[in-house]
Amino acid sequence: MKTVFVSGTAGSGKSLLSSKLQDYYSKNGAFAAILNLDPGVENMPYTCDVDVRDHVDYVSIMQQYELGPNGAMVMANDLIASKIGDIQDQVDQVNPDYLIVDTPGQIELFAYRSSGRFIVDNISSDEKTNVFLFDGSLITSPVNFVSIALLATSIRLRLNLPTINVLTKTDLLGDKMEDILQWSTNLKTLENAVSKETDGDTYSLTTNILRGLDMGGFAQGLIPISNVSGEGFLNLEGALSRVLNLGEEVEN
Repeated sequence: MKTVFVSGTAGSGKSLLSSKLQDYYSKNGAFAAILNLDPGVENMPYTCDVDVRDHVDYVSIMQQYELGPNGAMVMANDLIASKIGDIQDQVDQVNPDYLIVDTPGQIELFAYRSSGRFIVDNISSDEKTNVFLFDGSLITSPVNFVSIALLATSIRLRLNLPTINVLTKTDLLGDKMEDILQWSTNLKTLENAVSKETDGDTYSLTTNILRGLDMGGFAQGLIPISNVSGEGFLNLEGALSRVLNLGEEVEN
């Protein structure tokens, strides 16, 4: 079994991409299952094969411990880690070629708490990778792009997984998509764009962050995809195959 974690900021399209990725694998002869890790989600564009809501009741936690929504989400996500054995048993029963893990909408609850890393480390799998979603609607300015790039690098550090960076909502970007794709592969171009938008302390901070990202090897480019048309999924699957299968497809 190979595991694909899908992460990104709230509203970046994690659940929809998880659904589309499952469809893509299924149409190409592989068995893909989805593990939902968000205890607070109400509606999803797919049918869960394994669902943490079967193990942790977010609403009951809020009522029992008199917590607000955020406090209950923190406790729920920590409780999920204590159920990892039961979750793994369910995954083993499903026994997919690919396990797609739809992570919580609030990325900080998953990536920055020890329970998130514990879950990543304790899902038994032959290979694992993380797909980080760059929300196209958030990164149309160079400074915003740098902010999300820094977050993506931080998530890679926290989860300690090989990471594939994906650009979502490409249907909404128009001509701006070309700029974004250039920023993702040529940091000098991005720095020039930053210089036109900012000055002073903001410019200094942003360019220093850029140099750090450059040293960390960030400029690998983004894979643009459309959840509407399906465009780009072939490229995403190819990138996943190179990481998970050394370029080979799963043999059924």
